[in-house]
Amino acid sequence: MMPELISASEARALALSYQAVYSRGTAKRPIESTESIIRHLGYVQIDTISVVERAHHHVLWSRNRRYRHAQLDALQKQGRIFEYWAHAASYLPMQDYRMYLPEMKRVRERENLWHKADPGMKQHVLERIRNEGPLRSRDFADGTSGKHSMWQWKPAKSALETLFREGELMIVGREGFQKVFDLRERVLPDWVDTRFPTPEEQVDFLIDRYLQANGFGSAAQMSYLRPAVRPHLEDRLKEREEAGKLIRVQVGDNLYHAKPDILENNDRLKRHYRVRLLSPFDNLVIQRDRIRSLFDFGYRIECYMPEGKRKYGYFCLPVLWNNRLVARMDCKAERKSRVFLVRNLAIEAEFRASERFLKALKSELNAFTRFNGCDRLQADLKPHLATSSSASVILATMLSR
Repeated sequence: MMPELISASEARALALSYQAVYSRGTAKRPIESTESIIRHLGYVQIDTISVVERAHHHVLWSRNRRYRHAQLDALQKQGRIFEYWAHAASYLPMQDYRMYLPEMKRVRERENLWHKADPGMKQHVLERIRNEGPLRSRDFADGTSGKHSMWQWKPAKSALETLFREGELMIVGREGFQKVFDLRERVLPDWVDTRFPTPEEQVDFLIDRYLQANGFGSAAQMSYLRPAVRPHLEDRLKEREEAGKLIRVQVGDNLYHAKPDILENNDRLKRHYRVRLLSPFDNLVIQRDRIRSLFDFGYRIECYMPEGKRKYGYFCLPVLWNNRLVARMDCKAERKSRVFLVRNLAIEAEFRASERFLKALKSELNAFTRFNGCDRLQADLKPHLATSSSASVILATMLSR
């Protein structure tokens, strides 16, 4: 069967629609909108970097302007979401718990993780939590001498993290940003299905979750950072295509898989003249090759690079407008002074900033400034970065209004 041809502009519109980037939430209570977004996306990545609002808060706010931090805490305490490792540490829908049992089994059977945990310490940690209730890493003495680097955990923390990855412990919440651990049997709701999935169920889950959140994708994208499942997933894609449950779509030179109804809703093809400042860990941009292919946007986060090698800035946010990624903006929230700093603005070479774009960018920056707990917006451009020649003029124009 010949693939359905989809233009590049249609593909971008579909990707944005399925990602719900322009969603305003729903008419439901705000916390229900937040839960609905997590269920739809399949995961929301957790990140420690707080130069602007942490990634998990940022991703949810981008799709639900009524989002508040307390909603995540409430959903976790109510057993409606849980923390575990997707491609990274993430908040996940509790209904998907069983699909992560194979990963827990894989961790238990591995001889080495990043941090090898002593069996005796693991038993000690379990006994203390069983007898004392939920505990944090800081509730355990270090027992080792000298200073540790960020990658050198004390024995109890290694035990906690290993038991968590193995599924013996779950995270019941966070205090500050410190994880609070408890026994799985005291956290997991009674209604959760804990049957171990078959290999077919596992790959069907990966396929369906990916298409639900992205509309179309390749086997490589659906098995992102899970190379072991890719051969089985490819076989399953072929089976479902032969059964008429999937189709092939072609965008330029690239072939993807999709549900047969992908082009039936014309609303998905709309252009959106609103700016979105995206987190570097946003679900839309986390697969960099996909974004390069669909949006012609080469993106790399630079916070892990030495300062002298950064081209655009420490924590640049991709800027979305008119269904294109048109710029990147490096920002910092100075929360003590309540000033939100724009440290760099790099416009893509082919993009020309219109009056309509500037107005939309100012509106989004003002909203993002408030979301970051600031009440004043200020330019603080860094001369050593690859700032667009028009950036100073653009920022001066916006800030003067």
